[in-house]
Amino acid sequence: MKPRPCGCKGCRTCLVCETYYGANAIKDTKPLDKEKGYVYCPLCNKAWSGWDIDLYKQHPNHEGTSIDYPGVYIQLDFISVDEEKELIANIDEVPWDISQSGRRKQNYGPKTNFKKQKILPGKFEGFPHFSKFLQDRFHSVNLLEGYEVIEQCSLEYDPSKGASIDPHIDDCWVWGERIITLNCLADSALTMTPFKGDKKKYNLCCAEEYPPLVEADGSINIVCEEKEKSMLEFCKPTKDMDVIIRIPLIRRSLTVIYGECRYHWEHCVLREDIASRRVCIAYREFTPPFMSNGIHAAVGHEIRDKGKQFWDHRQRFKDSCVIQDIVA
Repeated sequence: MKPRPCGCKGCRTCLVCETYYGANAIKDTKPLDKEKGYVYCPLCNKAWSGWDIDLYKQHPNHEGTSIDYPGVYIQLDFISVDEEKELIANIDEVPWDISQSGRRKQNYGPKTNFKKQKILPGKFEGFPHFSKFLQDRFHSVNLLEGYEVIEQCSLEYDPSKGASIDPHIDDCWVWGERIITLNCLADSALTMTPFKGDKKKYNLCCAEEYPPLVEADGSINIVCEEKEKSMLEFCKPTKDMDVIIRIPLIRRSLTVIYGECRYHWEHCVLREDIASRRVCIAYREFTPPFMSNGIHAAVGHEIRDKGKQFWDHRQRFKDSCVIQDIVA
């Protein structure tokens, strides 16, 4: 299926293709029941009834009912105002690729085919050096012990294009338990809905073949010792919840989803939650089969080694940087 000129294909749409290419007719989205909403508070680690993501700012004087929602870690002010400004300036010196649903992206990682479960290093040669300080800072977060970045993806959300991302779970065959997002330029929200579909979707069944990484007490099973329960079973919700969780993506904050939140809930970014330009950087690690002693350790080792390399983006994209300087 060929993408439309805006980058969208299939049922994924943006304002551009809805306006000019008739994609509105194929859009198949049902409105969410906002009465089921709960907003996660990063200050007390509970989700409180409501929909507006700014509800967390009521802390400690929350109103309404609260529920526990495990598998979320948020560190506020992970980067400073000046660091954000310099980071975005560097990101914008790198050419953007059009993506689906009104987004643009810059992707650094191996070549993957999730359906065929094939992976190759491809053209992956590591990451731009301007982002190295972020990966170095991961070492200060206990939850990220042993985290080895093998994919880094910058995503731009533009409200003029109706940018969003559809509900999904990140692939479970190759991408590991901890999914990291650094949020820049604007606040937004990650909207979580329970997933009760086929385990073959998103390769969720693969999570039945390896042990949990994050223990119940928050410690890290860094050597991936075998456990009585698989990853998928270990973090299974204790009861069904017919709710929608709204996780605030706060400007300059770091968000990590893992465990139940990662494997049993789909996440999306709604069009209504993009009020101004937002840029986020998403990070992924390998699943245990790609680590030492895993069945895919050889290719995993090759890619992990490449992930330790950093290069000068101005040298690599010299022509693009010159053109952007002239335009500016």
